[in-house]
Amino acid sequence: MIGAITSGLFAGGAPAVATAVDYLVVAGGGAGGNNNCGGGGAGGFRTSTGYSIGASFTVTVGAGGATNGASGTNSVFKTITSSGGGGGAQAGVDGTAGGSGGGGSGGNGAGNGGAGNTGSYSPVEGFAGGTGTQAGAPGFAGYGGGGGGASAVGANAIVGVSAGNGGAGTANSYSGSSVTYAGGGGGSKAAGGAGSNGTGGSGVGGDGTSTTGVAGTTNRGGGGGAGQSAGGNGGSGIVIIRYEDTKADLTSIGGGLTYSLTTTGGYKIYSFTAGTGTVTV
Repeated sequence: MIGAITSGLFAGGAPAVATAVDYLVVAGGGAGGNNNCGGGGAGGFRTSTGYSIGASFTVTVGAGGATNGASGTNSVFKTITSSGGGGGAQAGVDGTAGGSGGGGSGGNGAGNGGAGNTGSYSPVEGFAGGTGTQAGAPGFAGYGGGGGGASAVGANAIVGVSAGNGGAGTANSYSGSSVTYAGGGGGSKAAGGAGSNGTGGSGVGGDGTSTTGVAGTTNRGGGGGAGQSAGGNGGSGIVIIRYEDTKADLTSIGGGLTYSLTTTGGYKIYSFTAGTGTVTV
């Protein structure tokens, strides 16, 4: 059970709501780039136990990057912020820094992967993207690097072989079952050899015949895959809190939030899947 979940307050004999919770905060993933470019970086992944929430707090669920190479947006739970994933690079430039970094581009210039853990947290919220490769001799098109994930860097592209795979995500069971979040998106190249997604709801890179990268999965925070004509969108984030089921429900939840409440395994579990608003204990 969760440690330090006590309020010492009782109303009408019923246990009061918890003042400390376990939390999972995943930001929106970055979008993949287009035209031999890098995969999107995963949204920042942060989790802890026994966190004190006080009387009220704000929840914001970050959206995924929605255009080629766009970064994801932050997710927030009270004072905890997870950084949006970095966008995958367009041709000739570096990936964008983020919770996890976007992959570097291929094509006319080899781009470096964007840095991860832009919040400078310990433990880190995510890792860097992989490096792309420059186009060379005929048949050696540029290859994009993979986006970083919550538990691993994105893979570097290998010239003449393949685009980079996305970095792996991280599993968590606060929803009531084990779910893997925040994997990086795969890079792309001109014809074949697309990078695969990292585990955790991320997109697969496109190629010359599959021109659009696969989008990250909703509420997993995965990076979108790169594509020749269009990169896949990043997956939106999620905020989950849980506490002992002997405690009361939260008093109020702002109308701008989309959420669900389940009770399982001795916990009440609130999963916030979209929007922003104030929550009262």
